[in-house]
Amino acid sequence: MDKSLKSLKGLVGMEFLKGEIERVSFRNDENGYTVVRVIACEGRESIVAVGHFADVKPGEIIELFGRWMNHPYHGRQFYVESYRVLLPADSEGIRKYIASGVIKGIGPVIAERIVEKFGPETLDIMDREPDRLLEIEGIGKVRLERIKKAWVEQKEIRDLIQFLQSYGIPTGYASKIFKQYGKASMVILKEDPYRVAMEVSGIGFITADMIAKKIGIPEDSPLRVKGAIIYMLQKLAAEGHLCFPEKRLFGIIEKEFGLARNILEIVANKLLDERLLVRDYGSDSTPFLYLPGLYICEEAASRKLLEISKRVRHLIIPPGLVEKVEETLSFALDRDQRLALTTVLSSKVTIITGGPGTGKTTLVKAIIAAFELLGLRVLLASPTGRAAKRLEEATKRRASTIHRLLRLSPKSRSSNGPSKESSFPPLKGDVIIIDEVSMIDLPLLHHLLKAVSPGMRIVFVGDIDQLPSIGPGMVLRDLIESNLFPVVRLSTIHRQAKDSQIVSNAHRVKEGKMPALISNGRSDFYFIRRDSPEEIANLIVRLFCERIPKSFRLNPLEDIQVLTPMNKGILGTRNLNRLLQDALNPKGFQIERGGERFRVGDRVMQIQNNYEKDVYNGDLGIVRFIDIEYQEVTVDFYGKRVTYDFSELEELTLAYAISIHKSQGGEYQAVIIPVVTQHYVMLRRNLIYTAITRGKQLVVIIGTPKALAMAVKNSSMEERFSLFKERLRRYSLVSVHKE
Repeated sequence: MDKSLKSLKGLVGMEFLKGEIERVSFRNDENGYTVVRVIACEGRESIVAVGHFADVKPGEIIELFGRWMNHPYHGRQFYVESYRVLLPADSEGIRKYIASGVIKGIGPVIAERIVEKFGPETLDIMDREPDRLLEIEGIGKVRLERIKKAWVEQKEIRDLIQFLQSYGIPTGYASKIFKQYGKASMVILKEDPYRVAMEVSGIGFITADMIAKKIGIPEDSPLRVKGAIIYMLQKLAAEGHLCFPEKRLFGIIEKEFGLARNILEIVANKLLDERLLVRDYGSDSTPFLYLPGLYICEEAASRKLLEISKRVRHLIIPPGLVEKVEETLSFALDRDQRLALTTVLSSKVTIITGGPGTGKTTLVKAIIAAFELLGLRVLLASPTGRAAKRLEEATKRRASTIHRLLRLSPKSRSSNGPSKESSFPPLKGDVIIIDEVSMIDLPLLHHLLKAVSPGMRIVFVGDIDQLPSIGPGMVLRDLIESNLFPVVRLSTIHRQAKDSQIVSNAHRVKEGKMPALISNGRSDFYFIRRDSPEEIANLIVRLFCERIPKSFRLNPLEDIQVLTPMNKGILGTRNLNRLLQDALNPKGFQIERGGERFRVGDRVMQIQNNYEKDVYNGDLGIVRFIDIEYQEVTVDFYGKRVTYDFSELEELTLAYAISIHKSQGGEYQAVIIPVVTQHYVMLRRNLIYTAITRGKQLVVIIGTPKALAMAVKNSSMEERFSLFKERLRRYSLVSVHKE
């Protein structure tokens, strides 16, 4: 028995078990919480063990130390405090182990052949004479190299697991840490565990703190204080803040982590000296702290935007241009659209905002036609693939995502802002029209502006009443409220949109009025009253899979989208996705990762930017193939096939139901929106407005009038700290004085 296990054996209520892992019933890749079924070596009893494990596999021999407990629903279970994995010794255990997916390049068929050839000596041969695997039919030089690399990585991860166990640290994070640092993992953990919290997704300050305490780092260590400050600023950036008031930041850290204010001030000043933090002041002299990358984004974007607005040459507008535009498009512009077109043609930076049915798309077509008649090249871009596709279909011109337009690479961006390597060749064009600007965060705006030459005109198009971007900043709102650029506000609902209850109800919500909940005859907007979350969930499944496809002749996999305010709970994305997956795609070949099942045929969403794969947060795709042997999943995104290693599946989530935030920039033939009082924390007017405006042909809201009224009445805006608006004004005044 391992010494670390023996040392615990005397604790009251603790027991030791040894057995072979029969199967892994559940695993959460975020925190390593795992449920395994183990065949005990003594008595061959089948037991259920639960705890935080690394990526354990069937066939492994495992030593467990913990206690027996009775779960109210699942019965008798062994709760694991510590464990050690031993490699299997007999042929059958080895076969199960290497066939389990632990080694990339070895599936069940190849595993059978290897064990048949080498028997109990298989693992020794893989250790000492791996080239002998070439004797196995189906293993060539390319596959051999993949197997050798995977085997070495497994050995190194096992060493890291033993290191973590020796300090009593949950081993479920081992794979993530190793993926980030490789062979340097143990050195980095010993030197600065707080670095791990800042650089490894899913491992927060609490886990780093636990590691630090185990290895003897004092609570008032500068490493811990530095880690707390930077980690909290990263967390706040993920919540939408570009910066944060210094006193409030210290108050939060003091409360959450027990660090004294004077120590925080001392370390913060040192970080400022080392340029690991930036301090700036609001108009009322309030000090704000920034992560350096986000400060660079805000400062550089402000200067570049003002530079563009002053250096673009004036256009000579020939008489009759508006009439020629109307002739080209074969429709007449109304008075507001004519005025808007004139404003855009005479301005260097213009902002167009308006709700559904107010003619934004028509105006964009007119702007494109006008600039093309003047011999200017127009570029079109949007923040997401879905929004770019919509823009392309509406204008019959090529549109791109901003990421693809700039050819962003992994070096171009980090969670803290741009890296030193981020530079882009100037965009080739005279005018760039950016759609869905409410979705653009400040770092993305910064990257875009870096590629815009001073002579290029910019037209920002977006709906100010929608939710702000997922990333840090409030770009559209700050641009409008700076009062430095011409703003075109479209408010007239056009005749063809007046008959749509989706459009009329969206505008009612925007104005703080309840939508019309009673539909007369066939409509495009329905409210179904239900009180119980369980009843609502069951109705969503029936509507999604049967009633809407039958009544409106829509394809559930392509045309219908559930939009919900939250991720957790009965009506959260996680539960609804499981229900809809089982109803719509119950038999697809599947793999389980991170507590989520992915099946061939599932609709999935990319939930973080991956510049190497050229897929971005919010892109929707369909799972086309799962390769167990090579541990790969292939997803089709808009006709482009992208391959994921099993270890990368945390980038994907099921997307039958998605959060309303994630739906921005998308448009769906039909949307189903649950709205209940259990969502009260999230219920805001702009949330419901955004959800309704995603529906093109049909919107169905299910819930209670009380919950809907709560959302409509709540006009409060999400608090986000940024000095972008103030900085634009400040730099504008400086440039005026210089002139």
